[in-house]
Amino acid sequence: MKPEYTIIGGGVVGCAVAYGLLKAGHRVTILDGGDRDHRASRGNFGLVWLSCKGLDAPHYAAWTRRSVGMWRTLADELLASTGIDVNLVQNGGYDFHFSESEMMARTAQYDRLRQELGSDHPYEIWDRERLRQEEPNIGPDVVGAIYGAEDGHLNPLKLLKAYTLAITQLGGERITRVQVERIERDANGRYQATTTDGRQFHSDKLVLCAGLGAAQLGPLVGLKAPVQPQKGQVLITEKMPPMMQRPSGIIRQVDEGGIQIGDSKENAGFDDQDTLAVTAAIAERAIAVYPFLAHTKLIRSWGALRVISPDGLPIYQQSDSHPGAYIISCHSGITLAAAHSYLLPLWLENDANQPDLERFSEKRFEISEAR
Repeated sequence: MKPEYTIIGGGVVGCAVAYGLLKAGHRVTILDGGDRDHRASRGNFGLVWLSCKGLDAPHYAAWTRRSVGMWRTLADELLASTGIDVNLVQNGGYDFHFSESEMMARTAQYDRLRQELGSDHPYEIWDRERLRQEEPNIGPDVVGAIYGAEDGHLNPLKLLKAYTLAITQLGGERITRVQVERIERDANGRYQATTTDGRQFHSDKLVLCAGLGAAQLGPLVGLKAPVQPQKGQVLITEKMPPMMQRPSGIIRQVDEGGIQIGDSKENAGFDDQDTLAVTAAIAERAIAVYPFLAHTKLIRSWGALRVISPDGLPIYQQSDSHPGAYIISCHSGITLAAAHSYLLPLWLENDANQPDLERFSEKRFEISEAR
């Protein structure tokens, strides 16, 4: 009989892992929080993105590319099983630049990454003339862009909806509006997760996909879970006809027609409120890229908290003191969802075909501290 899992955290990361485990024949229970919790899955930018990932960490770039390459299969599979189209579009994306020297410096990083990976890691340098052929609405201050052919975007709320429906169809159980306060092992080595309302959930294995909540729960099973919040703010305009061909890391037009603007980074603790100063700054940058936005109405904005490790990379770790207890944490849950659904179940079961994730373990922080 295959091990039974409890997954703590029902955002995109937890759902992606649960989906993969259920397809592999495991019993899975997801314990998820309430609407007042910090939920990156409901506030993120919706990119399936390779560009700029792992420029100084080739193993992360390779892992990201592996997931990006499986995304079309996942989107088609979810559509077939749930009828929900997550609106995945992978026709490339831009890294805009306002300075020739900055663009060349970034190009040099890509060249080094290609050499270290020994691969054709995708990027093209588009000067202003080439960029204007694709994006005639581009602003005069944009000197060009680095084009990533494998980049894309989707509707993250539809993805979360598709995952939760697919999990139900596969026989998974989702318990919502609960908070886990204790994790213990019984005499048989099974895990017992106890919620604040006194309910207990038992399983052979336990996976922390709790985002920022992992910092409190990880030590209960011998994991450090060194994650911290990083606030990002997002603006949404009124719905418009198609105005841009492709997304970038800072601007994209969503499937409903609104233009989404973002990519701010603030260390503000657990304060997820949007602020006027940052709203103004990201709006000003967006107008510099696409001047027509100066005459476009904003209809809403929000702040949300990313889940960031000390080096910004994912954490995949089984506890040394509590075998069968794991942490899975990252700030690119959308991009990595395909890898989490198709490859992490192999890692959790120590399958012969599992991916090598040793460099993403918590042990790297111990080495850093020793230095």
